[in-house]
Amino acid sequence: MMRLTKLNGMLELEKRPETWTRRFRPCGLSQLAANKASQLVNHPNPKTMLWPRSSDNWLPKTSLGSFPIRFPSKALASDTGWHVDASFAGDAPDNYLEWRINVHSKGRALLMLFLFSDVTEDDAPTLIRERSHLDVAKLLGEEGEEGLSFVQLAEKLVRLPKRNEVSATGKAGTVYLCHPFIVHAAQEHRGKNPKFMAQPALMTKRDFDISQTAALHCPVEEAILKGIK
Repeated sequence: MMRLTKLNGMLELEKRPETWTRRFRPCGLSQLAANKASQLVNHPNPKTMLWPRSSDNWLPKTSLGSFPIRFPSKALASDTGWHVDASFAGDAPDNYLEWRINVHSKGRALLMLFLFSDVTEDDAPTLIRERSHLDVAKLLGEEGEEGLSFVQLAEKLVRLPKRNEVSATGKAGTVYLCHPFIVHAAQEHRGKNPKFMAQPALMTKRDFDISQTAALHCPVEEAILKGIK
C-alpha cells in the first residue's frame, strides 16, 4: 500500500453533489494533475512492489490515464459484466471491444487498481474472482498467439469454475497489483460519496515468454504456466 493524495478536482467534485448527474463518468486530468499522478505511480513504493512480480519487464508510467468515477445511485449499472482487460489491438484498433488477450499477456504486465477515495463494500468496489487468472490462462493456452478478443473471452468466462469473489476495498492510497488475467467486474454504488479510482495499463517492455527456461520466469509467467498445467 502507498499513500495517494486526492487531486484538487476530486475534492471539488466531492463538495458538489448537485453535479452527480450520471452513475459513471470517465474523467480526464489537467496537465498539472497528470504530472502529480505520474509522480505517484512512479513512486519507489509501487516500483518496489512491481519488481518481484514482473522483474524489470514493465514500462514506467507517464500518467494514470482517465479516472472512472462512480456516483451513488439507486439505478442498476449497465457496465457490471465480468471481464479480463484486453492488452493489444485487434483488426479495429479504435474499438476496444475488438482488442485482444493472448496466453503471453502481450502488451500488459499487471492489472493495477489505484484507489483515490476510501472504498467500502457500499462504494462500488471492484469485484475480483480469486485465482481466476489460472482458469483464464488455461483457456487462452488453447487459443495460440492470436488469443481472443475482449468480447470473445468475456463470453467464455461463464464456463469457468466457480471462484470466491472478493471486493477491492480500502482506504484512499490503496493500490492493488493483480495478475493481468484476473477476472473482475464493476458494480453499483450504494454509498454516499463518489468513488475515485485509476486503472492504468502497466505495459511490458517485451512480451512475456512462457517457453523460456524456468529459471528466467517471473511470477506472472509462472502463474500462466501453472494455470495451463
